Amino acid sequence: MSATEFDIVVLGGGPGGYVAAIRSAQLGLKTCVVDEQPLGGICVNWGCIPSKALLKTAELYQNIQHVAPEMGLKAKLEGFDWTRVIKRSREVSEKNSSGVEFLVRKSKIHRPNGRFRIVGDHEIEVHERNKPDKVIDRIRGKHMIIATGSTNRTLPGVTVDRKRVITYMEAMSLEKQPKALIIVGAGAIGCEFAYFYQALGTQVTLIEVQPRVLPLEDVESSKVVETSFKKMGMNVLTNTRVSTITSSDKGVSVQLEGGDKPLEAEHCLIAIGFAANVQGWGFEQTGVALERGFIKVDEFHRTNVPGYYAIGDVVGAPQLAHTASHEGIICVDAIAGKHPHPMDYSNNPACTYCQPQVASVGYTEEKCKELGIEYKVGKFPFSASGKARAIGHTEGHVKLLFDRKYGQLIGAHIVGSEATEMIAELALAKSLECTAETIYQTVHAHPTLTEAVMEAALAADDRVIHM
Repeated sequence: MSATEFDIVVLGGGPGGYVAAIRSAQLGLKTCVVDEQPLGGICVNWGCIPSKALLKTAELYQNIQHVAPEMGLKAKLEGFDWTRVIKRSREVSEKNSSGVEFLVRKSKIHRPNGRFRIVGDHEIEVHERNKPDKVIDRIRGKHMIIATGSTNRTLPGVTVDRKRVITYMEAMSLEKQPKALIIVGAGAIGCEFAYFYQALGTQVTLIEVQPRVLPLEDVESSKVVETSFKKMGMNVLTNTRVSTITSSDKGVSVQLEGGDKPLEAEHCLIAIGFAANVQGWGFEQTGVALERGFIKVDEFHRTNVPGYYAIGDVVGAPQLAHTASHEGIICVDAIAGKHPHPMDYSNNPACTYCQPQVASVGYTEEKCKELGIEYKVGKFPFSASGKARAIGHTEGHVKLLFDRKYGQLIGAHIVGSEATEMIAELALAKSLECTAETIYQTVHAHPTLTEAVMEAALAADDRVIHM
């Protein structure tokens, strides 16, 4: 089989890969994207999208139980259909993935459906799924973009059997709701699943080795989330290490370092982060260099080997879908000679979709102190927001950090009901080097949750009105 030539071949169809492929096609380049899974990657198929469907179900369930009575609504809640809850999340995922496949076809991008393997210089074979000996396509690319994503990390000595000791993929599709669930790792994924399961009645134990949940977020944001979780009845254990995990037909036992009796549950979810997905593709033939297990790239995502590039989770933190998409566009624009600006990773928003939600961009107070940056803080609680009271969600706050010398926004932290929807304004403000005055001189509609952004900016200049 002779190889078909392409300008750009994208290896992986996740939020970095398929976006890079579409951008390539927009620029008139002959493009191929290959993936053995439905397009959209982990994000669309097993991560960002279906998990948000589950979280919305949990949020609505909680609102009916706790917010509706305060609003005078007498709703009779008989429970929920677990099978339907899971099925809906899968349907949402499948519709999104189908939409991505349509966009790729519309862009006239070659899309072989199979597992690729690098077999020569800038050349791959594509094998039929589940038939590694059957080659269905052979492809050469002048430019090869590696976008293979990441794989779930696990604890040393712990076997993830995907039955009792599980990953996010199994947690998203359990046939039966567990009565008890242990989650190891209280980052974004751990906290999201902790909220989902606890909200629907599972007794969750959340374990984190760091002193607080969401250890990469602002300290005050972490405290709000931890307090809320404990109020729900969740068992939150910080500064805690797991020594062993053993499983049986009936469940799992998790022994903590320095603990007495092991913790018991039906399942244990390991959510301690991700490693680069670089095994089994033949990358060792390329000579592409790794650094701490991730592919090393420059600001335009070029590797050390001419004609090879890498984007997304496979190049390391921050391992976020929107980061991968933006990296893909920068990479392709650079290949096409469009002279793009390198990505400003300090302006990359982070979001956690439990309730209350957490969203941030830029520096934390801890980072400012570490770097010796003099700053001023403006903070406004949602408990003082009319809109927050009206919708029955007054937990949390908006916290803004401004450089004291030059005045521009250098960090923004929101914890509250719609934090992830509100952060975009502050990412834009930070990219434009807005000052507190710029933000509060911009009229914010009333009543909205985003008024809290304006009030936090006012607070930084000792001008806050509603507090």
